[in-house]
This record gives sequence, C-alpha cells and structure tokens, in this order.
Amino acid sequence: MVNFIGQYDCKADTKGRIMLPVALKNQMAPVLNDGFVIKRSVFRSCLELYPMQEWNTLMQKMNKKNRFKKKNDDFIRRFSAGVKMVEIDGTGRLLIPKNLIEVAGIAKEVVLTSAINIIEIWDKDSYEKVLEETAEGFAELAEEVMGEDGDDTDDVS
Repeated sequence: MVNFIGQYDCKADTKGRIMLPVALKNQMAPVLNDGFVIKRSVFRSCLELYPMQEWNTLMQKMNKKNRFKKKNDDFIRRFSAGVKMVEIDGTGRLLIPKNLIEVAGIAKEVVLTSAINIIEIWDKDSYEKVLEETAEGFAELAEEVMGEDGDDTDDVS
C-alpha cells in the first residue's frame, strides 16, 4: 500500500494532460508500472486516481455485494460510471479523459492532493472553495471522526 503525501499545483493542457510534479512521481514509483484507475468522486466534483493495487482491493470489497439487491446494483453502476484505466507516460504526464475533465470542471489550473492511498484531482478554484466551506467546524469533525478509537494507545496526535 502506498500512502501519498502532499498537495501539488499543476496545469492541464488543452488535451487534458497534466505533468506530474517530480515529488509526486517519485512517490508513485513503486506502483507506476501497474497503471491506475481514474474515476469521479462519490461526494465531490473531483476525480480520484487509484493505483491499480488499491483499485483491485476496492473491487474485491465491491464484488461481495449482492447484485440482486437493487440498491447494491444501482450503487455499483453509479460508482463505476466513467471509470477508465490510465497510465503515466514516459515524460511523467497523466492524460485525463475528456468526459472526466468535464465532470470535474477542470479548466487549466489543477490541484493534485493526497487522500492517503489515492490522489484527488481538482479544478483549483473548486478545491479552494471546498476547503473554505469545510474549514468551519473542522475541529468538531476531527473529534467525531478520530476521537473515538476505543483503545488507550496514543497512536495519533
């Protein structure tokens, strides 16, 4: 499992190619040859870039869902809509498919940001707006999400 670190400002060219910053490309080195999957985010207007190993782990979990339950079938269909396999080319560029550029509203300025084991790809203005919107109340959210670990160890500070 790769844990990505950092936020990177980039530019997308007219064909939807993004030159990956060297620091991010270096972090991707262990998984670069396996390829990636890119998809729309469930909750926000951004894209998610999964290393193939992470995608396969997620698909194993999804494959356990009973497809004869309508809500599962509907979820799987929507979740996988627009999913594409992508690679980083020899010069370190990522080509984002046109339909996904439109979904994420990506213009020219792009933010690539780590989300633990995946990379989120945002239009810069959208990303800054979401950060602003979620700033208020973040302390309470952090306490709610991370505050109830159930054990006495102090692994996260």
